[in-house]
Amino acid sequence: MPRRQVKFAPGCYYHLYNRGNDRQRIFLERENYLHFLRQFRRYLVEDTLDVLAYCLMPNHYHFLVRLRSPYLSERMQAFSLSYTKAINRRHGRCGSLFQGRFRALEVDSDSYLLHLTRYIHLNPVKARLVEYPEDWEFSSYREYVNLRQGTLSKLEAIRQEIGTADAYRSFVEASGDPNQAST
Repeated sequence: MPRRQVKFAPGCYYHLYNRGNDRQRIFLERENYLHFLRQFRRYLVEDTLDVLAYCLMPNHYHFLVRLRSPYLSERMQAFSLSYTKAINRRHGRCGSLFQGRFRALEVDSDSYLLHLTRYIHLNPVKARLVEYPEDWEFSSYREYVNLRQGTLSKLEAIRQEIGTADAYRSFVEASGDPNQAST
C-alpha cells in the first residue's frame, strides 16, 4: 500500500474513520458495537490516544482523537485485526471486514475541531437512523448533553470552546445541515 500522507504527532488532533469492506455492515448486533468499544479502549485508549468524540454507524465509524503516542498506525492495525477476527468467529464469516486501512485527517484548527464533533454526532440523523442525535446509543453525543455518564470521551477541549451541555446541544441543533464538516 502507498505511504500514508498524514504524519501522526503526539499532541495533535485527528479524525479517524473507516467503513466496511464493500460498504457492508461492521456491526451486526448490539454486542458487536459494545465489543468494538471495549477493544478500542483496550488497544488504543489505555496508552495511545484520548477520544474527544465518536460515533459508530452500522457500516462505518468515526473517532475524533488527540494523540498521546506516535504509534497510532500499529495500534490501529492490531485493534482492527482483533475486531475482525472476533466478528468473523462470532458470525461464521471469513476475510477482511474493513475497506483497507483506517483513514485519518489532521484537525488543524479549533473551529474545525468543534464543527467535526457536530458532524460526527449528526451522522445517525443524516443517515435517517434516528430523528435526534441523543437517540443513537453508539455515539458520545449523550455525554456531551449530560444524558449519560461515559468514561471513553474526554469532553474538556470541546467544553472549553462551547461551554455547557445546553450550549453544545444548541450548537448541534443550529446546524440545520449534518454535512457541515465533511470527510
